[in-house]
Amino acid sequence: MSDQFQLNIVNFRKDSYITVERQKAECFYIIQQGQVKISKNIVVKGDGGDTLVAGDFFGVVSAMSSNSNIESAIALTDVTLISIRPQQYEPLIQKNAKVAVKILTQLSARLRGLDEALTRVTLMNGSGAKAADDKASRLFDAAEYYFRHKRFGQAFYVYNAYLKHCPEGEHLATAAKRLEGLADYAEATRVRQGDGDLNRIYPKDVMLFAEGEPGSELFVIQSGSISISKIVDGKEVLLGTLKAGDILGEMALLEDKPRAASAVAVTDCAVMAVSKANFELLIRAQPQIVSKITTLLAGRTWFIFKQLENALIDNPLGRVYGAMLIQLEKSRVNLESTGIHIFGSKWDEFVTMLGFTEKEGYIMMGELQKDKNVQVNKGVVHIDSIQALVKMAEYYQKMDRIGKAKDGSRK
Repeated sequence: MSDQFQLNIVNFRKDSYITVERQKAECFYIIQQGQVKISKNIVVKGDGGDTLVAGDFFGVVSAMSSNSNIESAIALTDVTLISIRPQQYEPLIQKNAKVAVKILTQLSARLRGLDEALTRVTLMNGSGAKAADDKASRLFDAAEYYFRHKRFGQAFYVYNAYLKHCPEGEHLATAAKRLEGLADYAEATRVRQGDGDLNRIYPKDVMLFAEGEPGSELFVIQSGSISISKIVDGKEVLLGTLKAGDILGEMALLEDKPRAASAVAVTDCAVMAVSKANFELLIRAQPQIVSKITTLLAGRTWFIFKQLENALIDNPLGRVYGAMLIQLEKSRVNLESTGIHIFGSKWDEFVTMLGFTEKEGYIMMGELQKDKNVQVNKGVVHIDSIQALVKMAEYYQKMDRIGKAKDGSRK
């Protein structure tokens, strides 16, 4: 494909394992000939099919995020594959932009499907959380939240988005009245360049986009920082703070779906806005940015897959150990180490992540501290041996698989 690099062609005989779940991934594959079966512990809507054919790819999530495999791949027939290492991705997509578009589109769809499944498991069990496609309710609820908390510039932005994008919404009169009263805050929602500009400045506290709002651009942060959050059950949940070099909004660009979260400038921010019209041009001109988007999506997909896998463990204490193991893997900690580790996530963050109530979290903390390897002191979670924690997490995972296998055999 290019004089600068050589892609490897590899062959596997029928019934051979190509990748094995939980093993380290060094490359991903594009199928040239034959059929491959993908074996997954978790199957959710948008997570792709089980049987792949020529032109399909697999292993991108694990290879591009430099993590262990989250699925196994078995040759259904004799197969011929193109093997691609992460460092070969940039020259590949520069030569063939369609490969990047296909990979990113499928990654984005898979991430959204996993995220919605995780939300159902951890947040929607009787919580009344809004469905992912309930655009009108999500926009209005977000606007009301900002209004109640006197964040009037952001409230103005979201009420305006609600009136613009939800002409059949049931709260039109309320939104229009609120907007009229917030007219003085209109200036606080404006960027320093027009919407059509590639490079823009968003002043501090200005909203880039709101959850539930249709999206048509992704943003590359050039300077400053941006918070990502969503409103869940009347509370704002901070998902993270992004800084220079980070990318946001890519899922809405790739999928024509409403924004999954809101983005607000924490400081004055310079960003590059990439639309569908100039996305393919970006692939050819700056493949390093597209490579970073792919790595970002792959990392998020791997993390949410592991969270969902853990959320489906029946034993609550097993889910606690699993959540800590995921944090260790995400932090690239040596899992064979017998050394100590202090988690960056506080105990209340683990509680929220696992979907526990405050009372359930308190009970789980008491259960957890029966293990002499684990201490929770003023919210800080500390373990004396990484290896010992890994063994406990793997024990609960194994017992969960055994229990479910027994239940399945009784049916």
